[in-house]
Amino acid sequence: MISRLAKIAESQVGVRESGRNSGVDVRKYQEATNLDERGFAWCAAFVDWCIKEWLKDAEVIAWLGLKVRTPEEWRPKTALAWGFLNWAKDRPNTTEVLTPSAKAQAGDIVMFTFSHVGIVISDNGRTIQTVEGNTNEEGSREGDGVYYRTRNKSLVRRYVRISPSRRA
Repeated sequence: MISRLAKIAESQVGVRESGRNSGVDVRKYQEATNLDERGFAWCAAFVDWCIKEWLKDAEVIAWLGLKVRTPEEWRPKTALAWGFLNWAKDRPNTTEVLTPSAKAQAGDIVMFTFSHVGIVISDNGRTIQTVEGNTNEEGSREGDGVYYRTRNKSLVRRYVRISPSRRA
């Protein structure tokens, strides 16, 4: 089920800003956060939006097995790259925070040391392939669109892995 999250992220590769941190698609990502403003850096908003879309799938909701929160209450709404750490820690029955040395899986959320976030597509040992919003061909954290990126694992701060509820 979690690989469906990676597929949603991949479906957005090629989206580009219209101006700086703006445009129709960028705005839909930003609206997935808890902020009302526009024009803010949107790497975290992109991940929030992907999870929001993923949770529209009834099979995903059943797989996740939420017992206490609705999907809308459960999903992240952070505009901060490292905000996914607190989000995951507040949901210990369905998320796990992993160290940079962990073997990443498709659908894991990856937080980087340079205050940036994306969704893992694959782990190749020393590098991971991701889909990231608000990056560019050079790999900036303040970019112009959604891109595939290959990052050295030395840049990983933490991973968040989503899994079915462990709560009976």
